[in-house]
Amino acid sequence: MSKYHLDYLGQLESEAIHIMREVAGQFERPALLFSGGKDSITLVHLALKAFRPGKFPFPLVHIDTGHNFPEALQFRDDLVKKIGEKLIVKSVVDTIREKNLTEVKGKFNSRNALQTHTLLDTIDEFKFDVLMGGARRDEE
Repeated sequence: MSKYHLDYLGQLESEAIHIMREVAGQFERPALLFSGGKDSITLVHLALKAFRPGKFPFPLVHIDTGHNFPEALQFRDDLVKKIGEKLIVKSVVDTIREKNLTEVKGKFNSRNALQTHTLLDTIDEFKFDVLMGGARRDEE
C-alpha cells in the first residue's frame, strides 16, 4: 500500500480549499474579495478546485479604488466571464462623491482608508456575513 504524501505547498493548498468549503458551509452570505491581482487570482484558482464542476456558493466582490490599470480591469472581467461567476463591483470614487469624503492629495496619497467606507457599504447592501481575501505574509 502506498503512502499518500503532500509536500508543504500541497498541504497549504489543501488547507485553503478546506477553509473555503467550511466558510461556504458555515455562513449564509459569504463573498470572495477579488481585484484581479495575484493574491485574489490565487483565491479564485483555489475556489475553482474547491467547488467545480459546480458554481461558487458566493459572488466575487471588487472594491474598485479607481487606481487600477485598464489592462488589469480587462483581465478581471475576462477571467470572471471565462469562469462564469458573479462579480459585484463597487467604486471608491462613487463613495467619495456620494458621501462627500475628502481624499488625501500629494506624493503619498492613498485611497486605502476610503476603501473601508465602500467595503462596509457593500457588506451592508448585500448582507454579507463573511468575506474571504488573500494576502501574503511577506507583503502585509
